[in-house]
Amino acid sequence: MVDRARSVPSAARFGLTDDRAEAALRDAGWWGDAGPVPDREGVLAALSRTPDPDLALRELSRLREADPAGWAELDTALAADPALRGRLLAVFGSSSALADFVIARPGEWRRLVTDRTVHPDGFAEVLRAAATGAGNGVLALRAAYRGLLLEVAAEDLGHLVEPDLPRPGFEEVAGRLTVLAEAALAAALARAWADAGADPDAAQLTVIAMGKCGGRELNYVSDVDVVFVAEGDLGLASRVATTMMRVAGQACFEVDAALRPEGKAGALVRTLDGHAAYYRRWARTWEFQALLKARPVAGDTALGERYLEVVRPLVWSAAERENFVADVREMRRRVEEHVPPGLAGRELKLGRGGLRDVEFAVQLLQLVHGRGDEGLRLGSTVDALAALGEGGYVGRADAVELAESYRFLRILEHRLQLQRLRRTHLFPEERDGAMLRWLARAAGIGPDGSRGEGDVLAAEFRGHLNRIRRLHEKLFYRPLLEAVARVPTEGLRLTTKDAQARLAALGFAAPDGALHHIGALTSGVSRRAAIQTALLPVILDLLADTPDPDGGLLAYRRVSEALTSVEWYLRVLRDEAAVVERLARMLGTAKLIPDLIIRAPEVLRLLGDPEALAGRDPDEVARSLRSAVNRQGYLGNAVAAARSLRRHELLRVASADLLGFLEVRAVCTALSTVWCAVLQAVLAAVYRAESVAAGGRQATIAVIAMGRLGGAELGYGSDADVLFVCEPVPGVTDAAAVAFASRVAQSVRRQLSSPSQDPPLHVDVDLRPEGKNGSLVRTLESYRAYYAQWGEVWEAQALLRARPVAGDEELGARFIAAIDPVRYPEGGLDSARTREIRRIKARVDNERLPRGADPTTHTKLGRGGLADVEWTLQLLQLQHAHRVPELRTTSTVEGLRAAVGAGLVSAEDATALCEAWLLATKVRNAATLVRGKQTDQIPTSGRELAAVASVLGHPLDSDSGQFLDSYRRTMRRARTVVERLFYQD
Repeated sequence: MVDRARSVPSAARFGLTDDRAEAALRDAGWWGDAGPVPDREGVLAALSRTPDPDLALRELSRLREADPAGWAELDTALAADPALRGRLLAVFGSSSALADFVIARPGEWRRLVTDRTVHPDGFAEVLRAAATGAGNGVLALRAAYRGLLLEVAAEDLGHLVEPDLPRPGFEEVAGRLTVLAEAALAAALARAWADAGADPDAAQLTVIAMGKCGGRELNYVSDVDVVFVAEGDLGLASRVATTMMRVAGQACFEVDAALRPEGKAGALVRTLDGHAAYYRRWARTWEFQALLKARPVAGDTALGERYLEVVRPLVWSAAERENFVADVREMRRRVEEHVPPGLAGRELKLGRGGLRDVEFAVQLLQLVHGRGDEGLRLGSTVDALAALGEGGYVGRADAVELAESYRFLRILEHRLQLQRLRRTHLFPEERDGAMLRWLARAAGIGPDGSRGEGDVLAAEFRGHLNRIRRLHEKLFYRPLLEAVARVPTEGLRLTTKDAQARLAALGFAAPDGALHHIGALTSGVSRRAAIQTALLPVILDLLADTPDPDGGLLAYRRVSEALTSVEWYLRVLRDEAAVVERLARMLGTAKLIPDLIIRAPEVLRLLGDPEALAGRDPDEVARSLRSAVNRQGYLGNAVAAARSLRRHELLRVASADLLGFLEVRAVCTALSTVWCAVLQAVLAAVYRAESVAAGGRQATIAVIAMGRLGGAELGYGSDADVLFVCEPVPGVTDAAAVAFASRVAQSVRRQLSSPSQDPPLHVDVDLRPEGKNGSLVRTLESYRAYYAQWGEVWEAQALLRARPVAGDEELGARFIAAIDPVRYPEGGLDSARTREIRRIKARVDNERLPRGADPTTHTKLGRGGLADVEWTLQLLQLQHAHRVPELRTTSTVEGLRAAVGAGLVSAEDATALCEAWLLATKVRNAATLVRGKQTDQIPTSGRELAAVASVLGHPLDSDSGQFLDSYRRTMRRARTVVERLFYQD
């Protein structure tokens, strides 16, 4: 027998937990003996998506009982109109106060039907008509205002219930609320003038919105801050202003004029000259901060604009006042102190990490930098924050995060106020699970894995508070040097002993040396020293989180002193928090970086934009480099240009690598592409010069990349292994062509390897036929003949990575066609040549590893390292590439993938080899960056090891030995595979 009780759905299926829910559904006609009525399941599903389904159902029941005659129409409309359904149910599940308004006025719900809502452009007309019509204008204005507020809330919330409805952002909702408030002020003013019964020409009165209304970012429930300006009969203007405040207060919201000159003790209405005199002589710092958002919203428009013409210059010169920044900071501290300790962690507006933290930080930056940048003169906090980010005054990531957190808190504030239409800024207590769940759903936050909505909301709330506070302190409190060290300035507060102790606590091994660097950077009374005084506390704290704080500070001093003539250098550091943070991390980690920065400082501008730093296409970089070099007529200038652009790219790539913005293969590709572009550009320049000297072209030349350059796998200190191939032009003998090409090749090598402060550019030709004893350049036919008659198996192996990278493309292509039979021998390798490959590899293992090197941590020749993986793949290529075209690649990673596809290597073995090769490559690059010179050996202890580990993403406070253990495990797995694949038949 079927258990009928179990087969009938429960109302709980629709999120209803009230014991009376099913009875209410039956009374509404939505529930029967078998459960939900079929044509009302859509309504019930929508009900379940409301922030509080039980509340929404109770309010619907009240509405049905209050207007039984209208229920049938509403019931039908809810089933047929998703937009109405989403709006009405969302409001009923979110706001008992707005539900009371709808229930008290039969048929009021109809205004939420799509074609009946009022566009914001019509708010003013609706409210003015209500306020100035016959009867009680206050009551009519109250009803009209509340009805439009209902529409705004319904548009704001509807998407929570019906996801297909538009989802307005915070700015759009705040903008509508501001338009509604402006319309209410204008309507109340119109009513006040009507009540005054006076000649309207006797006085001119304008209403200046301040605060959130001025910034177009109002809440649902908020006092509206205003200032009144009048000309003419001030007595009449004062009576009208007073009446306006009373009408608006009784009908819509409280109007607060306390921000006027002298506050509540001052005259409610002043003339324009009265305002100007006060602000010029008596106004305090916070009053200029309040004026930042001022704008006329009602009354005499011309007078309002004249008011702005008077106060705006005063606002944007306020930062020049003595102690301006300190005054703003003190005001923020006083605001925070007024928050009761027990509520500090729940206060959305005034507490630590609250809305005021964002607003004060943004306003301070606006007032300081807005003097010279009119783009910052914005009333909206979010718009101003975006402008600060775009202008470089705030790091872009910081601006985005701060705006995101600000929007999050403002949305919570909106939802909390909507519930009962009361001013509140308190986040629910953590033990109030029901309230947390409601607020989460009202804010569009759902469950996450094992956590319910309330828990997710509480975690996000804490995260946003912490983020805001961190960024607030970073932006609002520009750190003072006296907090960390004694320096020769009037702001001296710490003794030398205190400063040394502080620096030692930060992790500086030689605090006295650090103090010396600090003194050198901040001595004197120059503007540069003053900026350094403000910057250094940040730099010191950031360097404390790097592997080598002392070396980083020395590097910072060297860079700063070298870039004294670069006018934008300190400005970028002062205004771009992200640049300072990333520069400190680089200087405290990598010794290769400081000299590159000194010679390519323009890259510093890219540190604040990860996309610009890491997102450049290597081919586009190569084209730009070649184009720039080709514009140089003199050979020396062409080579200098090539070096300069290579230096820029080397620093850009190294910076992106150190900061984790580029993967290791992208690093290698970028470095290889730049090297190839340098070869192309310098070869072209030398070729032109030699052709002129020889009276014309003697040969075509191609440069064939070998080794890591051929595989596009260069590291920071890798040489460029190449072959030079030539062909005589018509009428020129082979000997003359080779002589000409040799002069070109020698000049290219000499020009690139000449001493300089840049990392070396060594062109290595030792892989040519007969090695160091062979000719520097050969003709194509000479290469073909040599490989056919004398070529050894190791030379065929070396040719596996050959690819043309510079010079004559057609000649390079014919060279590749000529060597393909050599490197991809028909039938593969016979057993003798296979044994020879293995013998050579064994000799390399035994003889090439430097004395004293640790074979477990040598990235190139160590067990499981680069050579192991590359030789294993290359043996497979020599054996099988003649029949597997996919193996004909110069890339190690792509070659391993091809070997898996051909069934030559298992996916598991290829993964082990690939992981080892990528790790060894990245570690080798990191070690070179850290030490400042090419190295294949991983440091085994100390700060250098910590630095290498940090470049690979290991936390600085973790055990570096764990990094070494992980590296060795990866290499051991690869070595096991190598021994099986390379040494066993």
